[in-house]
Amino acid sequence: MAIPPKAVELASGITWVGIEDFQRRVFDALIPLPYGTSYNSYLVKGNEKLALIDTGYSPFEQEYRAKIAGVANMETLDYLVMNHAEPDHGGCMPGVLASAPNARLIATKKGVEMAGLFHGVPEDRCLAVKTGDTIDLGGKTLQFIEAPWLHWPETMFTFAVEDRVLFTCDFFGAHVASDRLFADEVGPIVLPEAKTYFAEIMMPYTKMAAAGLDKARAVNPAVIAPSHGPVHRDPAEILRAYEDWIRGPLKKKAVLPYVTMFDSTRKLIDAVADSLSSEDIEAVPYDLLVLNVSQISRDLVDASAIVLGSPTLLGGLHPVAASGLTLVKALRPRLKLAAFVGSYGWGGGAGSQAKGALEALRFEVVDILDITGPPHEKDIERAAQLGQTLARRIKGNPQLVSGE
Repeated sequence: MAIPPKAVELASGITWVGIEDFQRRVFDALIPLPYGTSYNSYLVKGNEKLALIDTGYSPFEQEYRAKIAGVANMETLDYLVMNHAEPDHGGCMPGVLASAPNARLIATKKGVEMAGLFHGVPEDRCLAVKTGDTIDLGGKTLQFIEAPWLHWPETMFTFAVEDRVLFTCDFFGAHVASDRLFADEVGPIVLPEAKTYFAEIMMPYTKMAAAGLDKARAVNPAVIAPSHGPVHRDPAEILRAYEDWIRGPLKKKAVLPYVTMFDSTRKLIDAVADSLSSEDIEAVPYDLLVLNVSQISRDLVDASAIVLGSPTLLGGLHPVAASGLTLVKALRPRLKLAAFVGSYGWGGGAGSQAKGALEALRFEVVDILDITGPPHEKDIERAAQLGQTLARRIKGNPQLVSGE
């Protein structure tokens, strides 16, 4: 069931015609969706022409088309604007274009290529645009702003100039389905879910995200309308949040992902965590066997350090710990400090492998603690000392604390 069942007006002539997917629980075969998600699409009616901004996910095409029909005749569509080619936003594109024989697809030059690749749209139905290009709908102007790698190479923003509505597709999005469209009505879940979404989708492209944020600020939008989650009709909060997540101070916080087989590594992690906490550093342990990807991703946005814990298994890192490092590599957090703790029986290897992997991520490895057998009192003391050393580095390095 999709709620709200009716189209919702954002401004005169600008209408949300998206779909709320309350049942979806996983995205990209990786990301948990506790609140489902939405596939937002927007109709823009001028005095002379009609444009549709993005479409939606193909399993909902029938419902999507019915929603558009309640607002406009799809056959009269003049333009279909594709801010992003990914199937959750472009999946209904072929059907829309088939029903609107005179409509042209508007996308970046790269977007035209990807519309053909993913959706079979012929090039002669496309109009390639670049930053600053506009189309006139009659009393409403759409301006296009290239925003590559947010989060695919073809992405762009579309700005409804007269109404100051900025359509940003995945940028500023959140995986939230709700019976309310606007962020101020949905309530306090929006910002944490937006942070999670940023971590999982935009953090790997921090430099491009900074550029995208500057482009968004430059047009001074009155409304930010992403393609997932609530619409921001007071954009100040989400703009401030993105500024913090992209360029703001890192927190005095360490994330401690670990895997343990016979509790030895966990005891070392606990000792490090207790030591960090005693030094006023937030310590966030994560047992990788019960890992929630969204939670650790969100914590990595503003953490200053990571401490990996793993026993040696078959001469190297436990595969689950190695998988955790793969996630960190993919997300590319801004943190710079790292350490490792672990134990082994008759032959080590996890510590040296972790050191190489962490250094390959351009982290400064503060310490490696790799012990033989279960931890004894002296080993717990060494783990506590590692925590103290790491705490001093976090508190004593202005660049880390400032996030610069």
